[in-house]
Amino acid sequence: MNTIKVFIVRENDGSYSSYMDEQANLPYGLVGEGATVAEAMDEWNRAYNDMKNLFEEEGKEFVEAQFSFAYDVPSFLLYYAGKLTFAGLSKLTGISAAQLSQYANGYRNPSPKTTQKIQNALHAFGNELSQLQLV
Repeated sequence: MNTIKVFIVRENDGSYSSYMDEQANLPYGLVGEGATVAEAMDEWNRAYNDMKNLFEEEGKEFVEAQFSFAYDVPSFLLYYAGKLTFAGLSKLTGISAAQLSQYANGYRNPSPKTTQKIQNALHAFGNELSQLQLV
């Protein structure tokens, strides 16, 4: 089964969209939209199931796929802004809070190296938290 990357993007109006990687190579296309990330992902899953049903109704072979959801850096920063501050992310990543703010607001775009640095720091932090035990 193919694993297809699905990008989650925050739109200018504050809503979220999800769309497939152009390299997906599937005989169908899918899009999800919603006021929140959860709504956009739910809409994505409904579109997938609807497409599967349509293929079955038309007697066409449906290509099953798994989906891996990924954020662009600005969308991630804006979505989690209420949970993760730029100051806190700066401590985790070593990237200044001002620079993170510029990414979130579209004034600058992170390089692939910087994007990887942010992702690695978040994964390390997540792993650290998963080991945490409170008493």
